[in-house]
Amino acid sequence: MACQSCSTSDGGAPKGCKNNGTCGTDSCNKLTVFDWLSNMSLPSGEAPFDCVEVRFKNGRKEFYRNTEKITLSIGDIVATEASPGHDIGIVTLTGELVKIQMKKKSVDHTSKEITKIYRKASQKDIDIWSAARDKEEPMKVKARELAITHKLEMKISDIEFQGDGSKATFYYTANDRVDFRLLIKDYARVFNNRIEMKQVGLRQEASRLGGIGSCGRELCCSTWLTDFRSVNTSAARYQQLSLNPQKLAGQCGKLKCCLNYELDTYLDALKDFPDFDLKLKTDKGDALCQKQDIFKGLMWYAYTDNFANWHVLKIEQVKEIVAQNKQNINVSSLEDYAYEVVVEVEKNFNNAMGQESLTRFDQPKKSKNRNKNKNKITNQNTNSLEPKANRAQLNQKQGQEQPKNPQPKKAPIIIKKNESKE
Repeated sequence: MACQSCSTSDGGAPKGCKNNGTCGTDSCNKLTVFDWLSNMSLPSGEAPFDCVEVRFKNGRKEFYRNTEKITLSIGDIVATEASPGHDIGIVTLTGELVKIQMKKKSVDHTSKEITKIYRKASQKDIDIWSAARDKEEPMKVKARELAITHKLEMKISDIEFQGDGSKATFYYTANDRVDFRLLIKDYARVFNNRIEMKQVGLRQEASRLGGIGSCGRELCCSTWLTDFRSVNTSAARYQQLSLNPQKLAGQCGKLKCCLNYELDTYLDALKDFPDFDLKLKTDKGDALCQKQDIFKGLMWYAYTDNFANWHVLKIEQVKEIVAQNKQNINVSSLEDYAYEVVVEVEKNFNNAMGQESLTRFDQPKKSKNRNKNKNKITNQNTNSLEPKANRAQLNQKQGQEQPKNPQPKKAPIIIKKNESKE
């Protein structure tokens, strides 16, 4: 989804609305919710839901009560209650879907602690809000310099100003507890503003900053993921992934959240498999499982005295051996139950016509030096051939005028007839 101003420019390149996460229509922001009830009207006599969802910087959303019965729609800029003063946000959801979102986030819509909406933001409110937003980046650079001078092991990841500019919230990450009492005093003296420090985790920091993952898509935590569950290395072991921290870690430095997506499917499939640590007793010795294929239902076993040779068994065959071992019966060997894996022959592609070349349709570039050399060679050849051609033409003309072996002309023979006598 995208807003109307996210059209393409001349030449097909995406132009974008350039609102940097504060799109008015809320169509190209983080964690947007599609209002599929917008075209449906309420039954007669039914009052609309009095709570709305308001979004602030970096996808932070809160629920507010519309006590003044203001007609609000998605994209309206409103002034909301804050402590102290007021805050400025954008309405992202109205109607009955707000009740579903509040239930999903465990917020009681009947609670009196829900703050209210004051009014629609005026132009003066918007100007103060935009001026405060412009101060955040240079303020963040200065705040990091002050944290380094105090030699505190913390990182200032983001700064968010309140809508009226009366308070600034500093989001930071730290591994241990940090004593920043002196730092806050310096912040209040330098910035001349009310300061609030808020610690966030590494996953929350990545969701606020955003980025592109190793899969080539935007980070799940910054687009649609709202709850951050703990991810253990056991999730990688169940899925038989290599325990390489460089591949399993995300941009936050923690294990990737996507490791939990297919974990339940793998756990359901592993219920049909025998225990991985279970030994198979044979006359040749005990055998231990070395590897298993969940999708094909195969297990690889090797004898304890010869781990180099692996034998492939199906799940049914392993269960049969386990059942016999429970009756104190040892099978003869694993070779009797071994399953032959058919290796598929790889099909090699023969590039007969050069179809795999990406530049096969491009015309080769002609170098100027080669053309000059070719012209020199052709001129030399033509000059050397000219005298031969002239001689041949002269000989041909002379041959037409005079034959090569002229014969002397014979005198004509005149025969006189005898005259008849009268």
